[in-house]
Amino acid sequence: MSMLDLAVKSLWNRRLAAVFTLCAIAFSVTLLLGVERLRTEARSGFANTISGVDLIVGARSGGVQLLLYSIFHIGSATNNIDWQSYQDIAAQPQTRWVVPISLGDSHRGYRVVGTEPAFFEHYRFAGDRTPSFAEGGIFQTPFEAVLGADVARSLGYRLGQVIVLAHGAGEVTLMEHANMPFRVSGILRRTGTPIDRSILVSLQGITAIHIGWEAGVPMPGLHVNPEQAMHMNLTPKTVTALLVGLKSRIATFRVQRYINDYRGEPLLAILPGATLQELWDLVGVGERVLLAVSAFVVVVGMAGMLTVLLAGLEARRREMAVLRSVGAHPRQILTLILGETAALTLAGIALGVVLLYALILILRPVLESQWGLYLGLAPPTPRELGLLGTVFGVGLLSGLLPAWLAYHRSLADGLTVRL
Repeated sequence: MSMLDLAVKSLWNRRLAAVFTLCAIAFSVTLLLGVERLRTEARSGFANTISGVDLIVGARSGGVQLLLYSIFHIGSATNNIDWQSYQDIAAQPQTRWVVPISLGDSHRGYRVVGTEPAFFEHYRFAGDRTPSFAEGGIFQTPFEAVLGADVARSLGYRLGQVIVLAHGAGEVTLMEHANMPFRVSGILRRTGTPIDRSILVSLQGITAIHIGWEAGVPMPGLHVNPEQAMHMNLTPKTVTALLVGLKSRIATFRVQRYINDYRGEPLLAILPGATLQELWDLVGVGERVLLAVSAFVVVVGMAGMLTVLLAGLEARRREMAVLRSVGAHPRQILTLILGETAALTLAGIALGVVLLYALILILRPVLESQWGLYLGLAPPTPRELGLLGTVFGVGLLSGLLPAWLAYHRSLADGLTVRL
């Protein structure tokens, strides 16, 4: 009988303890890889959200805050930008295009983004991809809306669906623009960005639904229907943020300085890539803490295996002595113990990986719908393989002590009856 067969039979003989050890290793591996997969997918999702935009402009506040509310729809703006400021920035000779964005309304918990048709031309994600339509097309009138893929799927909306927007960005809003409903003109393909969970309408539509509103509430006795609004001046007075594309990257800092020193009102222009790096610096501490906690869980799992091996070694004194008596060399006893440790660790790693993919399959719809986080079933990355290799190495190290003890025990030790 080979040492491998002997190791497997020995583990089977102590299968209950082996199963518990296996589960402890598997759960720790699942946690470690899960944290790493969430970290990398979140970073990838954020990095792929926007590209091709040289500057993002908003009211003067924090750069990270501006990036979060304008691109990722997290949080709210402290103030709006005057329409005249938008025109002045668009008139700069280095400016190639400017896309205004207006936020502040919602529909059943999904953000409404007021913008212009140029948004669909200039917005880039995942490198150089532009939003494309699964059904329908861009809004042509002020009272048409384009749905993100997740909005259409979760609410079951189709082309021609009539929707009513609400004032405010929360899931529960009491102020609805029920007098001016919108009709769905298009549904976007999935982008893996916050657009999937957004409803895009024209800036004229946003202006129209707020006719007769003052300080966030409708003025009593003033009712305007869509037909009347269509004959009014629907040029917006303010917008929330601007996406700016420049003719040359060399002009980036010059235009940024012009905007930051703009005399009309306090504005802030940020570089998306640099601000995203600031965001990573902020969340990096949390990521390292999560990884450290996961690593400690792995160490605890290995400590549990070490305890089981040491306890089993004491109970296997006679087994070791019998092996020695039939001619087993101490090195073969050492190999047997290390083989059992390696088998347990490898099986725990394999079970942990399988458990991780099962959890991804089960939780992926919830993560997509609630947080817009897409977790793929991709094979382990080199970094993840490195983590698994480290887990295997730690597992082997934890088996060295019981293997060393078994190696040095004499034949008489196992055959002597202890009182």
